[in-house]
Amino acid sequence: MQAEGKHLKGRGAQRHIANRFDANSHELRDDFLNYCAQEGDEPQNLKTLLIDTFPKTIVNKVESPDVGMGYSLNPYQGCEHGCVYCYARNSHEYWGYDAGLDFESRILVKRNAVRLLEKQLAKKSWQVSPIVLSGNTDCYQPAEKQFKITRKLLETFLNYRHPVAIITKNALIQRDLDVIKELASYNLIQVNMSITTLEEKTRRLLEPRTASIKKRLETVKKLAEVGVPVNVMTAPIIPGINSHEVLPLIKAAADHGAKSVGYTVVRLNGAIGKIFEQWLKTAMPDRADKVLNQIAACHEGNLNDSQFGRRMRGSGEFAKQIAAQIELGRKKYLKGRSIAPLNCELFEQYRPGQLSLF
Repeated sequence: MQAEGKHLKGRGAQRHIANRFDANSHELRDDFLNYCAQEGDEPQNLKTLLIDTFPKTIVNKVESPDVGMGYSLNPYQGCEHGCVYCYARNSHEYWGYDAGLDFESRILVKRNAVRLLEKQLAKKSWQVSPIVLSGNTDCYQPAEKQFKITRKLLETFLNYRHPVAIITKNALIQRDLDVIKELASYNLIQVNMSITTLEEKTRRLLEPRTASIKKRLETVKKLAEVGVPVNVMTAPIIPGINSHEVLPLIKAAADHGAKSVGYTVVRLNGAIGKIFEQWLKTAMPDRADKVLNQIAACHEGNLNDSQFGRRMRGSGEFAKQIAAQIELGRKKYLKGRSIAPLNCELFEQYRPGQLSLF
């Protein structure tokens, strides 16, 4: 049971919040919370529900010019990892759920993902280009252990020799090392491992249902050892929370075999501002105001900046200091390392329906 001002363990968001597209809104009032406390009732439904959904398409063209990907594929919508800062929370509102607790407890499962991927790859109009798993929510979140959709997708990419990239923060990816290793032998895969902090206490608060930092670094090492190019995303950098860890993060990534690092500065767009502020006041009440002020200092006085080319890196002196640390870390720990472009030359020979040439 969550009392007012008490941090809700095991979840990032601390409450359900109003969906901006709903005609009605819901509010947790203090008198209701007090009543629940007296009666011993749970004021919010915290159980994770896995909900089947059957979309008509699965490969999404990414229109944003500054995210570094052309196409994405998300086998799940919503993410049980519960990262409080996650930009994908806003997308859950399009499905009729809220960006708070619903995002991490109402997980939509796309069971027909493999069939839809094959359908996309079979189109005569399809021009081969790397597809990223996942541009929105983590393809190796806990539901993947049960459904194995991501593994089946990787097997499909391998069958058709199509390039793919992965973004994850879950050590479950180690389960699929056999497929990933074979993809890497054709230069068809890159893995982006997200590591936000080296401090477990911070990780448990920021990303409550993710793999431990130890397991993530171990995963980077195991991937690198079998020839998989790994980029570590030290993202997002949050002033006053993990901004002091930039150089240690890059060193740890390099020590475990990463070939490059990337970063973003946190921005609290849409409903995430309210979610993050609620979380901050319960998880880190002693520094809440300082953190919010420093985030605003990176976005010209606001918690969010939607300007392409600037929104991911921030602006102002604090953002410049972060950028300088990233550059210093790359020069000091990653000199001479790089990741080659993925192989886009093999797909035409293996395109679905293509007759083999002997």
